[in-house]
Amino acid sequence: MQSLRFTIQPQSAFATPLMGDTLFGQLCWTIRHKYGDSRLDELLRTYATGKPFCVVSDGFPSGYIPRPSLPLFSMASSAEKSEGERKRWKGLQWMPLSALHQPVTQWLDFCQSAGELGQASELYSAWLKSEGRTHNSINSMTGTTGEGGFAPYSVAQSWYHPNALLDIYIQIDTALISVDELKSAFSDIGLSGYGKDASTGRGQFEIANSAIAELPKQADSNSWMVLSPCAPQGMGFNADKSYWQLFTRFGRHGSLGAISGQPFKNPVLLVRAGSVFTPSSFSVKSFLGQGLGGCGELSKAIPQTVHQGYAPVVSLNLAGVHKRIADACTSENE
Repeated sequence: MQSLRFTIQPQSAFATPLMGDTLFGQLCWTIRHKYGDSRLDELLRTYATGKPFCVVSDGFPSGYIPRPSLPLFSMASSAEKSEGERKRWKGLQWMPLSALHQPVTQWLDFCQSAGELGQASELYSAWLKSEGRTHNSINSMTGTTGEGGFAPYSVAQSWYHPNALLDIYIQIDTALISVDELKSAFSDIGLSGYGKDASTGRGQFEIANSAIAELPKQADSNSWMVLSPCAPQGMGFNADKSYWQLFTRFGRHGSLGAISGQPFKNPVLLVRAGSVFTPSSFSVKSFLGQGLGGCGELSKAIPQTVHQGYAPVVSLNLAGVHKRIADACTSENE
């Protein structure tokens, strides 16, 4: 697999968070429209058998990765555990790549909150602002709100700083798809808009830079941290030394599938970016997880539907973290 990094610059507000599995779904629809059904079928032929044509990460502040989903005390060099300190720790969501070589047991000293990103990136104002915008449904036949009268609803939207940049890490099988094809498809997504309300101008972006970029890794790694939603079920990880955050993805079809009359897909259980997994035997990997769907498993309306259960990974050395957690459990039991 070839490791790429696309650095994008948002051009409008976003109504859907930049998450790898959603990006992958829109990428598939874009390939279908751009290169045809047969091309997409060819790319997805081995997708559910451990051979994806590409694996897409979430979008992160440029130069940062998520803080691992580990117990907070295991990443703090300070022994202070006051309520105020714990609250501050929870807000430290982003780890700069420049400090990746530091022991994970000291990472909270380097992690930054969303509010600190503006100063760290020399933007000198909020890196991201989110708020709800009130809308109302209009009957296209009558040009009015209909018989129900005024029925407003709120849509959450996020605005990035005009100079904000986001990194998306992609693993690509160049035997199946070229870098130029992939970049062209991503550019089309940026022009048409990503996610919800793209038809009204939401989710637009430009690719500011693309480069071959190996995934970050620490020396003497023994664990992996995923960079997008992932389906690790049944893969034999050590549950006592793995840490994750679960969520259920209630997916919908995009593009033509959204207006097919059956837009909903079967729900899937995933872990969030930042989840950490420790195997019984570590080896170098570029992605974890599994391809979901196919053969009608996710959708009866479009039986060949798949969902990205793969995720690019960062390799971490968690020996010190595991020891600190084990010592804490021992002291609590004494």
